[in-house]
Amino acid sequence: MQAAKNSTATRSVTAVLPPVHTVEGEGFPVRRPFPTAHLPLLDPFLMVDQVGPVRLGPGEAKGAPDHPHRGFETIAYVLAGDLEYADSTGSRGVVPPGAAQWLTAGAGVVHSAMPTEAFRRAGGLQHNLQIWVNLPAARKGLRPRTQNRGPADIPVVRTLGGSWFKVIAGSAFGATGPFDTQVPVTVVHAGLAPGEPAELPAPAGHNAAVYVLTGSASVAGRVTQDGELAVLGDDGAGVRVAGGPAGADLLFLSGEPIGEPVVRSGPFVMNTPQQIARAHADHAAGRLGRYDD
Repeated sequence: MQAAKNSTATRSVTAVLPPVHTVEGEGFPVRRPFPTAHLPLLDPFLMVDQVGPVRLGPGEAKGAPDHPHRGFETIAYVLAGDLEYADSTGSRGVVPPGAAQWLTAGAGVVHSAMPTEAFRRAGGLQHNLQIWVNLPAARKGLRPRTQNRGPADIPVVRTLGGSWFKVIAGSAFGATGPFDTQVPVTVVHAGLAPGEPAELPAPAGHNAAVYVLTGSASVAGRVTQDGELAVLGDDGAGVRVAGGPAGADLLFLSGEPIGEPVVRSGPFVMNTPQQIARAHADHAAGRLGRYDD
């Protein structure tokens, strides 16, 4: 299938930004392209965290025990290792390598995401992404919902040159991701062969960026290294990328901005300080994720 495509206008890069390094959950390190002081959000995307790739010994794997969310959606995408999840609605299961979980926290939920007992015992390669997507005010009160899709459910477009494009959400290269999204977004994990070009779709008016997970790439003519985020201008219908000397793994994000006030407090993302205070109160009272039919 053809992945490279010419168009009359492609996007430029407005900034190439370094990530910050921080610690989450039980103490596992993450690399975070945003939010940072340079880029507080990429509306409607609120956050991207990259865990690994790192090879862990027996007993070294850590996760995120019970914690609350309200007002947005989370995407857990596992590239290597695994995640076992459970939440206050009763949903539970395992996200294996190549799979993704899309959690619409909405009105609120308490959940955990931990390496399985088997992975903790044996150790191994760990690599996953956590992506947060905001919800508009009209949908922040949705009942929590979990969508799980295995590797076979997520379409992959391959080129003769050896590149591939895994369409997690939205549409690209004639493929459509398997998740029901609350706002129009495109999320693509791309593996670029050395020197091979491609063009990713970025509709007019959507915010878009390319994050280099590993390797290096040319993004709209700008060299972008491992860990860097290339933020795109709204001046075209796509972005041209090409693998660097050793190729690259990329995360491509494109989404229609919501354009509403964003007030954050840790795991809560609302529109006003008063709504944040209510979220904390509801969590303290044990009301998140417990709803009458």
